[in-house]
Amino acid sequence: MRVALVLAGGRGSRLGGQKAGVTLAGRPLIAHVVTACRRGGLEPIVVAKADSELPLLDCRVVVEPDLPRHPLCGIVTGLRAIAEPGAVVCATDMPFLEGTLLAWLGSLAQPLVVVRARGRVEPLLGRYAAELVPALSPLLVEQPPMVDVIERLGGRIVEEGELRRFGDPGRMLMNVNTPAGLARARGVR
Repeated sequence: MRVALVLAGGRGSRLGGQKAGVTLAGRPLIAHVVTACRRGGLEPIVVAKADSELPLLDCRVVVEPDLPRHPLCGIVTGLRAIAEPGAVVCATDMPFLEGTLLAWLGSLAQPLVVVRARGRVEPLLGRYAAELVPALSPLLVEQPPMVDVIERLGGRIVEEGELRRFGDPGRMLMNVNTPAGLARARGVR
């Protein structure tokens, strides 16, 4: 079975605390992402810090090291924890992801694929091959911005036009990082 790593190890400080449990449409934020993974035929595996406040989840949870506090920590830990040749990676704060998009990302052959929408590369939505772990692991010390990681490794960028066949890219890739973002998400149908 193909796997999706749902990254939930961030502090969520801009949202006032751990965001995985923030309620959106009567469900925890992370539940929306887990559901999208399953709709795409992917086994969701949540990767979080030991101190991450998570709601009750009906999927596997992998605990990443306390340090560094960087998305690469979750990606590397998650890839090391699976027996698959790679995984779709998505953030816990993207509640409008479409399962069809996640399934498609999981089907791609390139070792590193991420998306770009609204002029921004979204390094926490893509496909990461397990073969990248030796290249990613040393970067845990340096902790470069994730966009730099994608550039260094020569990842494929899926453009907004390609994303449109799965739905509205602006809606699918909406991040809930702040109270204003949560208010916007609550107004989305």
